[in-house]
Amino acid sequence: MFSRMMMFGSNMLIIDQPTDHLDLESITAVNQGMQNFKGNILFSSHDYEILNTVANRIIEILPDGSFIDRPGTYEEYLEYKKEHGI
Repeated sequence: MFSRMMMFGSNMLIIDQPTDHLDLESITAVNQGMQNFKGNILFSSHDYEILNTVANRIIEILPDGSFIDRPGTYEEYLEYKKEHGI
């Protein structure tokens, strides 16, 4: 389905947990496909590797309804949270 959407020139993907229930080879293929996608991707994931290699902006919605919106990699986001005691 990802390949089909890419062939039609889509410029936005919204994906929830793209690597759940996949084997390692499939996870690697999804990761590479997401990195090569030329449009915007809005996704949620618990996969550290996907977050760190694909994401260039992190938006975390907090329990009180506020949010943190930071540009950069997931590692940079974690460092920001550590520095600010969040």
